[in-house]
Amino acid sequence: MGSTLDTKSLDKAFEGRPDLQAAVRNAAVDAELEEEHFLQHFSNADLTIKAGPHYIELFNQISLHVCSLVPAPSSEPSSKKRRLDEELTSRPASNGTNGLTKSAPSTTGTGAASSKDPVLLELKDISLVIPQRKKYTLCFTSSHLYARLPDSKEPVAGTSYAWSDIDYAFCLPVPEKTQKQLNYILFPKTSIITPNRPAAGAPPTPEPIVFTIPDSAPKPGTISGLDAAAAAAVSDDYKTLLDWQITTRLKAAGKSNVKIVEGDVKLFASEQKQAHRPGEKAVFVKAFRGSKDGYLFFLPNGILWGFKKPMMFLPHERIAAVSYTSVLQRTFNLSVEVDMSVAGGEEAKEEYEFSMLDQEDFGGIDGFVKRHGLQDKSMAEQRKAKRLNVNVVKDEDGNVIGNAEAGELEKATNELEQQADDLEDEDEEDYDPGSEGESEGSGSSSEEDDEDEEGGAEGEDDEEAEDEDE
Repeated sequence: MGSTLDTKSLDKAFEGRPDLQAAVRNAAVDAELEEEHFLQHFSNADLTIKAGPHYIELFNQISLHVCSLVPAPSSEPSSKKRRLDEELTSRPASNGTNGLTKSAPSTTGTGAASSKDPVLLELKDISLVIPQRKKYTLCFTSSHLYARLPDSKEPVAGTSYAWSDIDYAFCLPVPEKTQKQLNYILFPKTSIITPNRPAAGAPPTPEPIVFTIPDSAPKPGTISGLDAAAAAAVSDDYKTLLDWQITTRLKAAGKSNVKIVEGDVKLFASEQKQAHRPGEKAVFVKAFRGSKDGYLFFLPNGILWGFKKPMMFLPHERIAAVSYTSVLQRTFNLSVEVDMSVAGGEEAKEEYEFSMLDQEDFGGIDGFVKRHGLQDKSMAEQRKAKRLNVNVVKDEDGNVIGNAEAGELEKATNELEQQADDLEDEDEEDYDPGSEGESEGSGSSSEEDDEDEEGGAEGEDDEEAEDEDE
């Protein structure tokens, strides 16, 4: 007998994949049988082309290569290793930032989705947008929603979401697509708002799951699972199917209060025409957050920013105030002040600014703000002071030394502006158009006209006197 299978390396290389281990073992057995059959029929030493041992040796080399890729035990101090382990175990499941972990823990601590969980509905070739951009098979179980690769049964790391974690659900149109498409967005707990300045040591904010569907019926063979028969009755299009499945799963998980929210043109519709779909009104406006471009959706329960990372949703009950800033002829900025306070903690607010909104949409957005009773702080005193740049007092080196004299500075600025206006008024009063020359005669005063008339009368008297003398 030639080579033998190195089962130790095999188990180490494919740890956690018993299916691959079994497949390699079965192939090795077949290779050994092939070798025995070959030796029984060919005794000539020149014909020792043993296919079986070559396969076994190939398996051994693959196992050894995979083992070499496994990181060696870290030489870091135990305290540092312990901190790293704590960070990994406390990291939320849906942040999608750690693609190297073998499984993604659930945000509720109830455990991640497992391939052993019965799949109630399975949809093939669904485009995931967040946390990863790729086509996956979407799986719905009684406890989780997750994505997996077509040739695998295991959830992809970072794409497992417990139904009991979902707090908000949306179905919104994908902007700037010739063919209509829809994005489903599911926000798990503590994921709706991304802080501008995360607290030191705070865990990263988990990401929502966003996936895209076409505005059409599913293709034959793309739906499977235990609920496939029931799904056939609601499979006229992807939206009807997913609305039914997501709503059913949320209710079963005790989240019946979570409704799938859609845009409403009666609540808000942009004045901008969509060149690619002119007959359809947009329920969103284009905007920028910093250097990133995206879209603001004005919805019945809040304002959503998408579809690039990090996504945000600002519920009406968390919006403390809105302000219109940098109002120009064609664009303006929208600042939203959000209450970030935690129950039992100190009051904390944070402001998010969205820029370069088109002026044509100002009326619609302002109507949305008023309709939902959101406070407009555009004319607040602190914002005026910010605009005048008198919030603080600085020394010669530019260091902030206080703001107690801010009022005096503002007063002095106003006095200087008033003096400048007075000087302009004086210049206008002193200005004499008649002194510019005869070409400016149209500016002569009424007094000059009266003098001319008197002079003309005197001239006529002189002429009459001369005639009498003659």
